Amino acid sequence: MSAWSSIAGLTAVLAGPSRAEALRPHPGTCDNRAMGEQPQRFGDLTLDEFLARLGSAEPVPGGGSASAIAAALAAALVTMVARLSRDRAKYAAYEATHLHAEAGGQEASRTFLRLADEDAAAYGAFSAALKLPRETDDEKVARSQALRAAARGAARVPLEVVRACTGLAADIESMAGRSNLNAASDVRVAALLVEAAANGAAANVLVNLPSVGDAEFEVAVTDEVMGHLRVIDDLAARAREVAGSGHLRDPEAR
Repeated sequence: MSAWSSIAGLTAVLAGPSRAEALRPHPGTCDNRAMGEQPQRFGDLTLDEFLARLGSAEPVPGGGSASAIAAALAAALVTMVARLSRDRAKYAAYEATHLHAEAGGQEASRTFLRLADEDAAAYGAFSAALKLPRETDDEKVARSQALRAAARGAARVPLEVVRACTGLAADIESMAGRSNLNAASDVRVAALLVEAAANGAAANVLVNLPSVGDAEFEVAVTDEVMGHLRVIDDLAARAREVAGSGHLRDPEAR
């Protein structure tokens, strides 16, 4: 298979926006680099440019963006495998699965790319809150409230990534053993990528929760994240096992 030469190329094909990542710049977070200007969507960058920025001292992209891009790539692989499987007599019984996976993969890629830009905006809000004055008592209260609100937003976006990974993992599992066997390794790669993406996004959720200052919210979101990860890990493991067997299985009832 030919590789995409740029993230912009992937974005153009999927007709969707880009992905970026937002992380808080103080100890205890996944990324504590200083805020820098990001005039472009990450999806508009070439792959070389994205990797250079990922390796820079700028706050974005970081681990969250890497997780998001991994999820978008997993979704693109699902779309590719579906297209490689359609209109082939050997796999005709699985056409409904292929159509569902192709549409779902495209939509998932757009979703992940959009969420990355929302992460960048969430970081901007947190960065702005950090710079609020704190000389008077009133200023300290206002700053504390703004930081808690921004931390909630910084946790919300990667939580949406984890949620979306759950649906994507289900599509990957459904394609395993029901698609072109010559692309079985691509199904396995997609499973590995979505699992890594979900765990990376989860790390970005969990690191922001303590700063929200809401114990009930923290417990509820932590429980939800861990539940999603268990489901994703199970789906990804099954997908890898079935795809690795080299055998077809029964069609789904759709």
